[in-house]
Amino acid sequence: MTVITKEQVQARVTEALSSFGPDADQITLEATFEELDIDSLDLVELAQIVEDDYGVVLKGEDMKDLTTVGEAVDLIVARASA
Repeated sequence: MTVITKEQVQARVTEALSSFGPDADQITLEATFEELDIDSLDLVELAQIVEDDYGVVLKGEDMKDLTTVGEAVDLIVARASA
């Protein structure tokens, strides 16, 4: 089984989020989705990317509780390692 690191997930999430509009240098672990102007549809698309890349299923209720990029990365890593 492939080990997924936090750094790998952070890089992929940053790449995905930057495709939705914000500059990659704005996307830090502390940045909120609101600050980045990432809306719920963007988060649904991010969830699909995560599922395609890592096999991690994130449901709507998972995503609605996330406020920062770091929370999303931590959740993805935790689910991928489970």
